[in-house]
Amino acid sequence: MPPKGYLQRLREICTKHGILLIFDEVITGFGRLGAPFAVDYFGVEPDLVTTAKGLTNGVVPMGAVFASRQIYNAFMTGPENMIELFHGYTYSANPMACATALATLDTYEEEGLFTRAAELDTYWADAVHSLKGAPYVTDLRNMGLIAAIELEGIKDAPTKRAFNAFLKAYDKGLLIRTTGDIIALSPPLIIEKSQIDFAFDTLRTVLKEIE
Repeated sequence: MPPKGYLQRLREICTKHGILLIFDEVITGFGRLGAPFAVDYFGVEPDLVTTAKGLTNGVVPMGAVFASRQIYNAFMTGPENMIELFHGYTYSANPMACATALATLDTYEEEGLFTRAAELDTYWADAVHSLKGAPYVTDLRNMGLIAAIELEGIKDAPTKRAFNAFLKAYDKGLLIRTTGDIIALSPPLIIEKSQIDFAFDTLRTVLKEIE
């Protein structure tokens, strides 16, 4: 998690030295933190924001990049005989993907999903930290509806313990994601409290069963 004031200071440094600040919001965007984007959550405006996944509910492939007015203008003021931003590809602006994105954005608004994570934030955080003291857990981190459960690695077998947890959880009806020896969680924004309980009760059992 970025320490308080870290991103604000980073913005100042980048501005001072003419460095582009880019936020990767593929995971944090579209309500994941209880705000539309991390840009809103932290109150820091980068020069570019990369997005995907949540843009179409992760169903149809699509990505988008948001640019500041300064960056946009830099592309739009080139030679008159050149295309302003030559970035067309075979699958750009695919009609089905665009329709999916528009429908997804409507659903976010209609169901208030941009702020739902904020409503569940405390309940989610309590569930995450209920794993404190569980076997092999070395660190717990959370923000919005995101969590990282860091596990003690197996000597000479990095990532194996988390992968073992992945297999055990899958057998018990819970699909998790691992990165290194970290169990990384970012559930659907429509998750219910009972499902949060199931997820962490299952993980607690899994951590007791793996080696």
